[in-house]
Amino acid sequence: MIKILVTGSNGQLGQCIQVLKNVYSNLEFTFCNSDELDITNEERLRFFFQEYKFDYCINCAAYTNVDQAEKTPNKAYLVNGQGVKNIAEECRKHSVTLVHISTDYVFDGEKGSPYTISDSTNPINEYGKSKLMGEKHIKEILEEYFIIRTSWLYSEFGHNFYKTILNKAKKGENLSVIDTEIGCPTDANNLAKYIIDIIISDNKDFGIKHFTGGIPMTWFDFAKEILKKNQLDKTTKLVRANNYRSFAKRPKNSTLLCD
Repeated sequence: MIKILVTGSNGQLGQCIQVLKNVYSNLEFTFCNSDELDITNEERLRFFFQEYKFDYCINCAAYTNVDQAEKTPNKAYLVNGQGVKNIAEECRKHSVTLVHISTDYVFDGEKGSPYTISDSTNPINEYGKSKLMGEKHIKEILEEYFIIRTSWLYSEFGHNFYKTILNKAKKGENLSVIDTEIGCPTDANNLAKYIIDIIISDNKDFGIKHFTGGIPMTWFDFAKEILKKNQLDKTTKLVRANNYRSFAKRPKNSTLLCD
């Protein structure tokens, strides 16, 4: 039996992993949300890793509010930096393989072509910088780990672009969406399956991985695909936004080249 700790289990990815828990009889999951296991609480983490003998830790816990991170960066660095360091330390002490979720925002978006795992990082906002700090802590502390960078996650859970567009269209609202940023929308359910496949295959190809939906597009293009898939493209007015303002700088093209 492979024992797996999943932190941040109430997020999109964590809930997608929960859907899969009964599919694999040889996996034993322990799901913890941020209230049950705060990764910034070193004492609580120490107890969890001592009490339960995990084989893997899938870290889905993260501070993900990009704009708010510009206003209160300390919160982002506490969770995405120090919190990840705390987890890495416990994984090292107890020989647990860490699977950590990172982001395309560790890049500046100026390359003009998809980023590879060997490309130099250069985040342009506090969220990206905090996530890169977490990556660096893992690489300094652990020899065997998986850092999985992904982008533009969506699913049936939580708050995400897909659900927002769908809900507004069903209400008959007109949509105005920007087309100045390019990335790869990623179904969190597919990412969950990818992570489980790594575990059950006993993958030893450690290091940084890129996993996305694989098709680069703008937010406008993504909205158009959402409407088309749900047969709402004929009844919903979708236009390109010209005056969208974000508090945080965002990469122009953060497309990731996947394995």
